[in-house]
Amino acid sequence: MKYAKIKKCDVANGPGVRVSLFVSGCNHHCKNCFNKEAWDFNYGQDFTGKEQEEILQDLKPEYITGLSLLGGEPFEKENQEGLVPLLKKVKQTYPDKKIWCYTGFTFDKQILGEMIEKEDRQATKDMINNIDYIVDGKFVEELKDPKLRFRGSSNQRIIDVKKSLEQNKVVIWDELDKDIG
Repeated sequence: MKYAKIKKCDVANGPGVRVSLFVSGCNHHCKNCFNKEAWDFNYGQDFTGKEQEEILQDLKPEYITGLSLLGGEPFEKENQEGLVPLLKKVKQTYPDKKIWCYTGFTFDKQILGEMIEKEDRQATKDMINNIDYIVDGKFVEELKDPKLRFRGSSNQRIIDVKKSLEQNKVVIWDELDKDIG
């Protein structure tokens, strides 16, 4: 897996101050994507154990609320294998820090439906089991709304993954929830 960028203090991609990993590779090709260069699976640098350890160290300060995964596309099959060890290590090391993931795939239909049910992808299951919140859906230029919190277009949803799995239905993030991170 390759990555485009690691931001050590990001306040735009989830609540609080976060560490954000921008992976390379995306097949969605959304019109007016903010990160077009990361569509290329060969863009950027190799994601190795060194970068994983760097992220774990960057997450250490108490003021860092969690990790955000962006792209490119974290749920592309090529990226999942590289992300699963990182996600497991983050959850083991910092169980109270929340992991957010931005994806152009829809959570219920594509990730849970096609990827897990039809393809039975273990890496997808492992990712879902370690992610707290997913911002799903492709960016749609015609639905762009700069007033939206933590997403670019009104079709995108912020989903509480744990509650959704427990209740067997999509549970949208309640912005008033104090236990967000």
